[in-house]
Amino acid sequence: MPPAQDLFEYAVLRVVPRVEREEFLNVGVVVLCRAQGFLQCRFAVPEARLQAFGGADLNLAELAARLRAFEKICQGRREGGPIGQLGAAERFRWLTATRSTVLQTSAVHPGLCQDAAATLARLFGQLVG
Repeated sequence: MPPAQDLFEYAVLRVVPRVEREEFLNVGVVVLCRAQGFLQCRFAVPEARLQAFGGADLNLAELAARLRAFEKICQGRREGGPIGQLGAAERFRWLTATRSTVLQTSAVHPGLCQDAAATLARLFGQLVG
C-alpha cells in the first residue's frame, strides 16, 4: 500500500515591476497543506537580477518588506496583523488573491504530498531556484 498523501495547494510569488506589461520574475512560493497544519512561504530577493529586470524604479527594500509581510501572515502570529489572526486557509486565500501590485501570485495549483515542508523546498527549487 502506498504511503498516505495529503492535498496541498501552492502559488508562485512574482515580482511584476511594470504591471501594464505583465512581465514577471518568480521570487517565491507559498504552500498550504491543511491536513499537516502547514502554511509557509519561501522567497529570495536576487538584487542584481531584479534591478536588471525591473530597472531603477523597482524599490528592493519595499519589495523585501512586502515579502516579509507574507511570511508573517503565513506564521499566523500577532505580528501578521489582522490577517495573521485568521485561520490558515483564510490566510492562504488572502495571500493568493488577485492583485495589481508589484508583488503578485500565480493561480493556485493543487497537488498531493507526504511532507509539505519538503514539497515547499522542491517547488522553490523548481520554480524559483
